[in-house]
Amino acid sequence: MAPDLDYNSIEAFHQKLANSRRILAVCGAGLSAASGLPTFRGAGGLWRNYRATDLATPEAFDRDPGLVWLFYGYRRHMALNAAPNPGHDALAALARTNSNFMCLSQNVDNLHLRANHPRYQLRLLHGSLFDIKCTNTNCTHLERNNTADPFFPAIAAASQDQSPSEPGIIPLLDPSHPLPPITRDDIPRCPACREGLQRPGVVWFGEQLDAAMMADVNNWISREPVDIVLVIGTSSIVYPAAGIAERARTKGTTSVVTVNLEAETPDLLDEMSPGDFYFAGDATELLPRLLEPVIGRI
Repeated sequence: MAPDLDYNSIEAFHQKLANSRRILAVCGAGLSAASGLPTFRGAGGLWRNYRATDLATPEAFDRDPGLVWLFYGYRRHMALNAAPNPGHDALAALARTNSNFMCLSQNVDNLHLRANHPRYQLRLLHGSLFDIKCTNTNCTHLERNNTADPFFPAIAAASQDQSPSEPGIIPLLDPSHPLPPITRDDIPRCPACREGLQRPGVVWFGEQLDAAMMADVNNWISREPVDIVLVIGTSSIVYPAAGIAERARTKGTTSVVTVNLEAETPDLLDEMSPGDFYFAGDATELLPRLLEPVIGRI
């Protein structure tokens, strides 16, 4: 279906925003990319010649927990040294301004929270790099907001910044540099059960999202019609997050508003419904402009 002629008009979107009460956002890795965090997708998305999807699984952790912890130790270090960008700030300001706004984020870097996004208006669909849980399925231990860098001594290499003598080279990221040997005994055991290994509190491929959280999200969506769904920095290919925008759509009233760096290809535009918007560009620049009538100038 062909989009409306003003599908990328900021003025037309502002008219829709002025008459909107309930707003939902679904955020992906593209939002945090402007803060310097790699997305691990597409060209150049490898880590030491590994795809993220090869490391972000329970099977990978069971096979080589040291390697997986080095990968997540690096991601924790990068996130701790990153700062929220104006896109995060704009969403946090919208939450503080509109109690009927809910943000669902697939990002695990905690930048939403560091932008002072109200916690009760934020759901971290894939968990957090700074939550630590236990591999023992019979143990419910969960430690939140652990920002130790490194988390344990054996992965100290993951917290190294580039060398002043070798600018641009970080040994951990160079596959020609051998990794430090890390045994299972080097990885901290769960302080609660003393049996399982401690692991990142993120949702890995093959694992289910938190059932209680998803029930809460579905209840919020079904409570009343949603006027606007912002889809930010994501290609909407990872389920179940990919289906949330359509689940929230109320026929004839909901505008799905995509904000993404991807070009406005014919295929993308053909998938739009009347009243939808597509803004191709950097969310850090676009979100403050799109939301300015509500949040003021950032």
